[in-house]
Order: sequence, then C-alpha cells, then structure tokens
Amino acid sequence: MKASPADQETLLRLQAIDTRIAQLTHRLGNLPQAAPLAELASRDDGVRRSRAEAHGVLEDTRAELKRIESDVEMVEARIARDSERLTQTSSVKDVAALESELVSLRRRLSDLEDQELVVMERVEGAESAVAAIDDERAGIAVAQQQLESERGEAAAGLETEREQAVRDRGTVAATVPEALLAFYEQRRERGAGVGAALLRQRTCGGCTMTLTGSDLEAVRRSAPDEVVQCPECDRILVRTEESGL
Repeated sequence: MKASPADQETLLRLQAIDTRIAQLTHRLGNLPQAAPLAELASRDDGVRRSRAEAHGVLEDTRAELKRIESDVEMVEARIARDSERLTQTSSVKDVAALESELVSLRRRLSDLEDQELVVMERVEGAESAVAAIDDERAGIAVAQQQLESERGEAAAGLETEREQAVRDRGTVAATVPEALLAFYEQRRERGAGVGAALLRQRTCGGCTMTLTGSDLEAVRRSAPDEVVQCPECDRILVRTEESGL
C-alpha cells in the first residue's frame, strides 16, 4: 500500500487519540468508587439480613409480653371478682375458699409481674438492637450517597473528555485517505487497539521489537511512501527522523 509520509505520520496522531479514548473508556468502566460501593452494598445486604432476624426476635418478644399482659389482666380480674364476692358472702366455707384462692391468685400475679418485667427488659434490648442496626444502615446509606455523588462527578468529567476525544478523532480521521484509514482500522482491531506505531531507533513502538538483519534492511529499502509493517506484530510502522534508519 502507498501513502505519503505525512499521511502515515497522521496515523500516529490518530493512534494517540484512539489510545486516549480507550483509556478514558476503561476508566469510566473502572471508577475508583465502584469497589467501595460494591463493598457497601454487600455490607448493607448483611445488615438487612441481621435486621430481619433482630426484628423477628423483637416481634416474638413483644408477642410474649402481650400474652403475659393478657394473663395479668385475667388474674387481676379474677382477684377483683373474688375480692368482691368475699365482701358479699357470710359463709365461713366460702370465705375460706375465696381467701385461699386469692392467696393463690396473688402469688400467680406476682410471678406474672416478675415475668413481665423480665420480658419488658428483653423487649427493650431487642428494640435497641434493631435501632442500632437501623443506625448502621443509615450510616451506610450516607456513605453510599457520598460515593455515588463522587462517582457521578468523576464519570461526567471523564465522559466530557471522551466526547471531546471522539470529536478530535473524527477531525483527524477525516484527513486520512480512505484506504489507509481502513487498513489502519484493520490493524488496530487485530493489534489490541494499536494499529500504527512509531519506529524509533529501529524499535517498534507497538511490540518493542528491535529490527535487525533482513527485517531492518527491508524497511530501509522501502520507499518513503510505502506503508510498512512490523514483522513481529504486523502493525503499521511509521518512519520518521527518529527511526534510526
């Protein structure tokens, strides 16, 4: 393929822009906030599971307290009823029976009230556990919002740079002959994003192989407008005064 030395050198400008676009695209896909955000999301998942368990314990404890409170109400009602009956009866036998039952009921009430206090403490502990988990989740949410804001700002800046680079590429690519541009794109696709490289001091800028022997001689003999390729990586070798030929 033939192309003027100037057009071949233009490929180096185009390659520099393509490399910049690739770097910006990579940075956009690997923003530094991504890893900590993923870690926070994983941590939040674990905390949410812990909250579900803690909330289950709280609900069970509240249900237990409600049952005890119901039992307390029932016993208190029976005590009130028996106490009233005691004031209304004159039967010695009934009085003895009622007094005995009242002793038993008051003992039962005392036991229930002790249980009630214990379970109330457990409810308070369970509520504190849930509140602590909620505070932890709130802290995670704040950290996530901060990182997401930082990620958005960073992404916006990089995207602006990338868009400008894409516009610059279009401008430069428009100055390259169509056949040469197509050949460059083909080499770039096969060369991991690098289609043209400067030959500096007989060394390929694409694969860093130094030309020697017959390979070097072949390049030396090539006309200035001949598009030559690296014998190792097959990329376009652009020759300049730095090539050391």
